[in-house]
Amino acid sequence: MRKFLTELQGKTVMTNDGRMLGTIDNFVLDTITGSIVHVLVTPKEDIELHDFHIDVSGRLMLPFKSMRSVKDVVVMDLGP
Repeated sequence: MRKFLTELQGKTVMTNDGRMLGTIDNFVLDTITGSIVHVLVTPKEDIELHDFHIDVSGRLMLPFKSMRSVKDVVVMDLGP
């Protein structure tokens, strides 16, 4: 399945165990390979930020390879 990045912006992100994290704001690309490295997520107010890598704008930096499902919400498998 192919999606445009613009279709994913604004989608709700949750973990595979049902924890709501926030909404997709942007992506980080590897400029050499063109592959997506991170999904930048604007966190919900009640998210403990110390559990995640954060960019300078306060967004969660989630590994793109952990994205498992894209439907009404985006499911990320962040594992232990």
